[in-house]
Formats: sequence, structure tokens, C-alpha cells
Amino acid sequence: MKIVLVEPLGISSELLEKYAGEIRGLGHEFVSYAARPADTAELCARVEGADAVMVANLPFPKEAVGASGNLKYIDIAFTGVDHVDIAACKERGVSVSNASGYSDVAVAELAFGLMLGLSRNIVPCNQVVRRAGTKDGLVGTELFGKTLGVVGTGKIGATVIRIALAFGMKVIAHSRTVKPELETLGVRFTSLPELMEESDIVTLHVPQNTSTSGMISRELIGRMKPGAILINTARGPIVDSNALAEALESGRLRGAGIDVFETEPPIPEDHPLVKAPNALLTPHVAFATVEALERRAEIVFGNLKAWLAGTVQNSVC
Repeated sequence: MKIVLVEPLGISSELLEKYAGEIRGLGHEFVSYAARPADTAELCARVEGADAVMVANLPFPKEAVGASGNLKYIDIAFTGVDHVDIAACKERGVSVSNASGYSDVAVAELAFGLMLGLSRNIVPCNQVVRRAGTKDGLVGTELFGKTLGVVGTGKIGATVIRIALAFGMKVIAHSRTVKPELETLGVRFTSLPELMEESDIVTLHVPQNTSTSGMISRELIGRMKPGAILINTARGPIVDSNALAEALESGRLRGAGIDVFETEPPIPEDHPLVKAPNALLTPHVAFATVEALERRAEIVFGNLKAWLAGTVQNSVC
């Protein structure tokens, strides 16, 4: 079998070679690239002849799915799979796995980093100290006792909930299914409009699909408490960025912590959130810790070895 890793996994060359050696030791060809392809044409050239492809969050369109002529398996080193043309995979009978769970802690921790950054004015405080300033106008608020609304209670959302409870926050949640194990911790499940109205901070942890794109609409942003904070470490298209920027500019919302956008960074300079006040922006980095990236590699190479042995684990399709 020919296996191609079409983009870097963010791990050391030594660790990559360890995993590559294991695959070659099973009698297979393993090819990897140290940089992302410049365009779809280069991606398709890398895929040509591959039986299996490993990809992280690089867009993998229909053209790439069909470029090999022999593709049987795509091993996605990411939790979300919306960047891969799953319909084309199903049409061609290509099996797909993901790396669900590798970044649960990393994403949850950044969500709280954004909450703390906004609640305690950490970035403005850093700036004012460097200008010989004081705390005037920078008195913050505590997370303790505040109501956190968690939208999506999968593995990441559940991790966020447990951290929030340790902070002494009250937690309400909205999800497709009510989770009894979270209810026993004191979490109250409610409708999305009610969650938006009652929460001091709203944090999003849902995948992007047809039911969640545009979920946090202008109307729902308008329902948020004056002075509330919105955190998005999920997917950019879930939120109406224009409506969010307007709510920040008017001062009705206190702040927004945003790690994801409609496209992968770098984002355009005229993106509505770039100049919005109290928008704390990070370049889709929530998943990116040393520990998470090494955990991800372990999962995806485990997926690959299972597939080579005849089993599809962490199956998407």
C-alpha cells in the first residue's frame, strides 16, 4: 500500500520517523511532506497513486478525492471533517476516520483563556503597563458565580463544563440530546434562545454542518444579556460575524473571544471582527498544544494501522 501524509502534523521529525518506520516495517510505502501544498493542483499531484491519505485541516475537495484513482482510505488528523468532501468519499467508497478527542483539553483550556482574558482585561492591562499606565478603567469581573451557557455537550463541551464547575460557575447547556451524567453535576439543559438570554458568557462547541451554520444568528445575538461575552472555538460559520461586530461596536456586548473564522487564517484585514472593540482574536490555535498534537499523531497512526489490518476505527464514513 502507498500511504501519503499530504501536510505536516506539527510533531517532531523524530516522532514522525518513528511512526513512519512502523508503517514501512509492515511492508508499506510511506511518503510525507514538510509543507502544505500551494494549491489544489499540487495537492492532487501528492495524492496520485495513494491507497491511503493522511490530512489534518487542509481543505480536501472532490478533485483530491478522485486524484489517486486508487484511494481507499482518508485518515483525518482533526476532529471536524467539514473540510473534506465526505459526499465524494461516500460516492467512491472511500472509508474515512477522524481523530476525535485529541484536543478536548486544549480547546477547553483556550476557551477559558479567552474568558479570563476578556473578564480580567488581560490584553489591555499588558498594554497599559508598557505605557506607564495604571489599572484605571480596567477593573475586571470574576468568573465565580457567573452563568456559563455551553452550546454543544460533546467531549469538548463536557470538558468545558467540568472546568467551569471548578471555577464555581453556574452552567446551563443546549445540545441535541440531554446528558444525564451532566445533569447529575448540576447542569440544566435548556433551549438555545433561553440559554442566550440567561448566560453571562456563551461558549460554542458544536461541529459545522447544515444545522449549525448560521446557528448564532443576528436574532440570537440580540437576545444576549447586555454586557455578555461570546466565545467561539468551534467553527467560524456558526456565528454571524457582522451581527457580532455590530453588537461589540454598540457596546451592548462586553466582548468576544474568537479562534475560528469563515476561512482559515490569515483572515482579510476588512473582516468585521478585526476592528471590533473588545474582540480577542486567535488564529485557530485552540487545538494546537504540544500534548494535543502528539496525541493526535498517536490516534491517526493508530487509525492507519487498524485500517491496514482490516478495521476502520473512529469511522466517519
